[in-house]
This record gives sequence, C-alpha cells and structure tokens, in this order.
Amino acid sequence: MTASRDNMWSASYDILIVGAGIAGSALAHALSAASVERSRPLRICLLERSLAEPDRIVGELLQPGGIMALKKLGLESCVEGIDAIPTYGYCVMLGGKPVHIPYPEGYEGRAFHHGRFIQALRAKAREAACVEVVEATVSELIECPMTGRVLGVRATRKEEGAIEKEPFYADLTVIADGCFSNFRNQVMGKAALPTEVKGHFVGLILEDATLPIPKHGTVALVEGHGPVLLYQIGTHDTRILVDVKNPVPSDLKNHILQNIIPQLPSSLHLPAQKAIEKDRLRRMPNSFLPPSEQGKRTKEGVMLLGDSWNMRHPLTGGGMTVAFNDVVLLRDMLLDVPDLADWKEISRVLQKWHRARKPLASTVNILSVALYDLFGAHDPILEVLRTGCFKYFELGGNCVREPVSLLAGIEQAPFMLFRHFFTVALYSIWILFTHPRQVRVVDGKPVHARPRPDEYPFLAIKSLQVFWTAVIVFMPLLWQEIRY
Repeated sequence: MTASRDNMWSASYDILIVGAGIAGSALAHALSAASVERSRPLRICLLERSLAEPDRIVGELLQPGGIMALKKLGLESCVEGIDAIPTYGYCVMLGGKPVHIPYPEGYEGRAFHHGRFIQALRAKAREAACVEVVEATVSELIECPMTGRVLGVRATRKEEGAIEKEPFYADLTVIADGCFSNFRNQVMGKAALPTEVKGHFVGLILEDATLPIPKHGTVALVEGHGPVLLYQIGTHDTRILVDVKNPVPSDLKNHILQNIIPQLPSSLHLPAQKAIEKDRLRRMPNSFLPPSEQGKRTKEGVMLLGDSWNMRHPLTGGGMTVAFNDVVLLRDMLLDVPDLADWKEISRVLQKWHRARKPLASTVNILSVALYDLFGAHDPILEVLRTGCFKYFELGGNCVREPVSLLAGIEQAPFMLFRHFFTVALYSIWILFTHPRQVRVVDGKPVHARPRPDEYPFLAIKSLQVFWTAVIVFMPLLWQEIRY
C-alpha cells in the first residue's frame, strides 16, 4: 500500500510499528491478514530505518516451537527459498566426547542467514493489505502536552527532499526496534529494568565445514572458556559463535586461534583457521532483560515488543521463538479490542498478554541463562554441575526428550524445567561419589579412579556446595519471571 505525499501531514493509522525486524514485520502481516479476514481491516504503518538486507551474527536458528508459531501466523513460506537448512537437534561435546540430543520425532527447526529471513518477512508485510512500509528514521515520540499519552512518532524518510521529523499518528504505537532500542526507557518509565550483558558472541562463517552430526546444532564446551556454538545456515555456510567474557581480549583473533580452535573437533580446524584469515570478526553482546509488565506504570498509547522489551541469552536460540509466539497471542487479543485508542482496554490486554506469554517465555528465558551458567562454567562447583548435565543427557530417554522439548519451544512448562534442573543437580552429586575422576597424569596420560571412602566427608561438603550453587543459579531467574 502506498500513501499519497499530499496527505503526509495528516498521516494517521490504527497501528504504527517502529522496526521491521522479526517481531515488527510479523506483527504487521499478522494483524493485517487477520483483520481483513474479520472484515475489519486495520490501517498499519511499518517504519524501518533501513530496508537493506541486515547483516547480523545472531537470529539465525529458529527452533521447532518458532516454526509452529510461524505457521499460525501464515508466514511458513518465509523459510523457503532462502537456502535454509533443516535442523533436527543438538550435539553437545565435552572433552572431545559427543552426546546426541535430537528433537522429538516429527519436529524440526530451520537455520538460515538472518538477513535473508528478515527480507522474506518484510516482503510478506509489504504484500499485506492495508500495510504501508516506510523507510524512515524515527527520532522521537509525539506526546500529548496535556496527558503525556503517545500519539505517534516523528520520522525522516530516507529519500531526496524528505521533510525532517515528519509526524506519523496512530491509535497505538508499537516499538519493536531491537536490543539497542532508543525508546525503551522512555516507554517503560519507572517500570524499566536494567539490561545485563553477559559477555559477547564473536561470529564467523565457515565454508564447507563438516559438523560432528550433520544438520544439528553443535555446542562445544571448551576448557577454561565459554561455550562455542555452531550450526549450518546455508548449503556451504556454517555459523560459529565463540563466547567471550568481559573484559574482551585485545587480540581476539589470536585468542580464538590459540585457545578455542584446538579444542574443537578436528574437522573444523582448517575451515575455522581460513575464516579467521579472510573474514572480519563480528561481535554481539549477550544481553539479558526480564520482561516488566506493561500497561499499568508505562506510558499510554505505546508498547514494546521483541528484544526492545525482553531478551535472553542467545545460546539456546530461543529469541525468535518467543517473539513469534508473542505476536500470535498479541494479534488475537488486539483484534478483539473495538477501539485501539481506548487505553484502559489496551492496558487490560497488555496485562492479559503478559500472563499468557509466561509459560513459553519464562521457560526459554530461564533455560537460556541457567544453561549458559553451566556451560560457561569456570567455577569448580559449576563444573561439577556441567559434567552432571552432560552425563544426564547421556542417559537418554526422558532425560533428553523433555529438556530438549523445553529448549525447542515445544513444551511450555517452567516447573518441568525446575524438575529437570534439580534432578541434574542431584545426579551431579551422585556422580561425585560413584564415577571415576582424574587423579593424576602418568607419562602424559590421565589416570582415573573412583573416590575412596575416606574422601566421602569432603565430598559430602562439596555436595552441599553443588546443590546450593544450583539453587542460586536457578531460583533468582525463576523469581524474576514470577515477580515481573
């Protein structure tokens, strides 16, 4: 839909969406399609700073739960024709030893180049009836001088002769401008929560690399450093993400060459070395931002969506799954509102939406950070939990099926996650007492032995430390999700 420039000064819409990324593009298409079906078409404007294909190192793995949400939105075609690769689960590697963690039968995810997927979503938004896609930089919110309610935004179009800070008005403004949101604090006000940065992912693309298990995400747990994540995103391309904690090493290339690559499977050594030589290292902060309820203490007339409002660690690849599920829920609730300018009704919808999204969002949020704390462990007690988690997966059966269903966004059950997390803690303690461990090195070879009875008192004390560590890792995350 193309708006006439003659009425630019009075451009008014039902919904204004800032940011044509994952959440923004999906919401524009979903609201338009569903409103037309209900014979109540909405006028929607989707504003994006740059409609060029984005180039990012995250947002490239969509879990099966995300595929399910994509189908509910009528956007499943967006993973076709972009050289997307089916994914069927994970391979976790510790000390060179792999454990296979497949998705439940009948489920699959997709991995792809982020930019290609975004362009496919934007194309669907453009095709939607009553959606106007505008390339413009939003500079400020328009607020009512009397009430402070947001009436729209001011933006400058990316074209010759564009008028500075052109006004765009709407009954409801949705801010979906990503993790570096310019409007988060202004919208949330006193309800704003601080963003916690848990290091960075450094990304490269490997050419024609062979993963330990094809079409599976690979999580390599490297000694002394954070986890390394790999997954195939194209016929010839494999993404590698190296976790780097703060402070970031001054010579990242040398750090990866010397400390990380030697601990990866041998089939990845040469492709990784070549990628470092020819490619530029890209960094992305690993941020965590709990979702604070909107509608009560936040600014009227506007809401946040996607990473502008809620972020989790990207290790588990759950961000897009949460975003699409959020759009599914929000679409149906907003379409039931007879007047989008009625903030009391919108506020009730936002509170209802906040509760409805919790089963999935809380599960993914908690799992992402808890798993990162275990997989990125430098603390000897956390390393006990990490080993226990790895051996727990080796048991197979429900020890794999249920946890991977949570990770994949298939199951939405925070208390199932609670049960498995503390079962892992107890199993880790069992391993301390019963499994052989390295006691010394002879002629360059490690010697393993089971604990002796005289070591049991020391191990009992260590067991208490292990369980307490599990509590202080998991319970604050659960409390954050319950509290907010």
